[in-house]
Amino acid sequence: MWSKFWHKINNTVAGGAVIIACFSFLSKILALLRERLIAHNFAASEISDVYYAAFRLPDLIFNTLVLGALTSAFIPVFQKVWNKNKEEGLILANSVLNLFLVIIFFLSLGAFLFAPQIMKVLTPGFSDWQMIKVTQMTRVMLLSILFFVASNVAGGILNSWKRFFSFSLAASFYNLGIIFGIIFLYPILGLNALAWGVVVGAALHLLVQLPELIKHGFRYRPVLKINAELKRILFLMLPRTLGLAAGQINLIFITMIASSLTVGSIAIFNFANNLQSLPISLFAVSLAIAVFPTFTQAIQEENKELFAQHFSNSFRRILFVLIPLSILIVILRAQIVRVILGTGAFTWEDTYYTAQTLGFFAISIFAQGLIPILARSFYAWEDTKTPMLVSIFSILVNIALSFLLVRHLQVMGLALAFSLSSILNMVLLYLLLHKKNKDLDDQKIFFSIIKISLISIPTGAITYLALQFLSTIVDMRTFLGILIQGFGAGLVGLIIYLILAIVFKLEEIDLVRKLLKRLLKVVH
Repeated sequence: MWSKFWHKINNTVAGGAVIIACFSFLSKILALLRERLIAHNFAASEISDVYYAAFRLPDLIFNTLVLGALTSAFIPVFQKVWNKNKEEGLILANSVLNLFLVIIFFLSLGAFLFAPQIMKVLTPGFSDWQMIKVTQMTRVMLLSILFFVASNVAGGILNSWKRFFSFSLAASFYNLGIIFGIIFLYPILGLNALAWGVVVGAALHLLVQLPELIKHGFRYRPVLKINAELKRILFLMLPRTLGLAAGQINLIFITMIASSLTVGSIAIFNFANNLQSLPISLFAVSLAIAVFPTFTQAIQEENKELFAQHFSNSFRRILFVLIPLSILIVILRAQIVRVILGTGAFTWEDTYYTAQTLGFFAISIFAQGLIPILARSFYAWEDTKTPMLVSIFSILVNIALSFLLVRHLQVMGLALAFSLSSILNMVLLYLLLHKKNKDLDDQKIFFSIIKISLISIPTGAITYLALQFLSTIVDMRTFLGILIQGFGAGLVGLIIYLILAIVFKLEEIDLVRKLLKRLLKVVH
């Protein structure tokens, strides 16, 4: 019974989404603990600004060449080769791994040598001691990229095989490594321990995936075969790489602008961004990752109706969850920030600015949640160019809006610019996807948006009233009082939303019911 249940969970889109969502939730809980530890020890200060800024150069290298770019191009090609010839599939996987290890090694070496000069450009507002520390931490974090290269190739292989367990668990081990650095290494090594925690986390991110990878047939080989399939992956990667490079440049501009604002602005932006990413990673990214192989299979079979069906179901499920959550986060933003980050050195002033920034981010949570599934829809068609062009255009808009809005709203203007450009990105991707598939079940999607939005409005209003009522019966000066107020109002809002969804017969409720019934049927 258990083996049958596990097979269903680990080898289907719905089951994969459940696994990824569950472990993504665990990872995000650990990420919130990580953020709480940073807030407790450093608050929104010059030190936390240094910590977050140190990620910029390693992320520029890794995210541009590996994260997303490699896996989005690798999975469709590897799937085809593996299904035809497993031996050739192994050669292709090892060739990709070895090629990128070499490339990333030399890029990291160059970044290590010129880190002082590069960081002066990326953080022009930093003081001399901040510049010294951010350079040291950046150099340490560059070591983590090599582990992440191997880890992401491993994750791409496991995704192609529809094996989601260890892949989903990897992010939790990454956060555990950072937490280890904060708690155990910081008292010994000082601020650089935070960077070493990132390296430890990256190593764990790889190691946790190796047993399942080896169990199902992968063997490392020191080969580098430049064949048509490898060239195809590199060709598909190019547009996505340019798009991701633009995304990293966008974050660099944000860091540059924030470094010249009041002390702690970089930290506030990252605190708020990490909080708002929880529902996106938990519900949207997990579903997009799980459904991607199915998208690819439908396109390979030239079954546009099946593609539209999977796309519509996934699109509406994301909206069903993220639209009401966006509203609840806007209403409960101060309580969320105070409960999660309000400890130790984190002041009420830090809480206020982080909460306001979170509110501006929350405006676009629904759009940010839809972008991964829209982008992967194009990748399934082996089209990485369109999402790249849309991404670059949206990023240019974001940068322009950032310079404009930051004059009036400071760090909150960066979040508002990010939200407006994210909504633009989502709308453009949806419209352009019709060139691939003219009918995306648009009518059903449209009516779902209308229904979900209509029932989300009274949900938000009742949540706000509950928030005000609870403030009169709890002690708002204590952690427990704020927790009860925020949790109680949020729970009331969720219950009202589910009741209204049932009353108005939203189809997404039935999709959830069917998923639960299937899982329960397998268990029994």
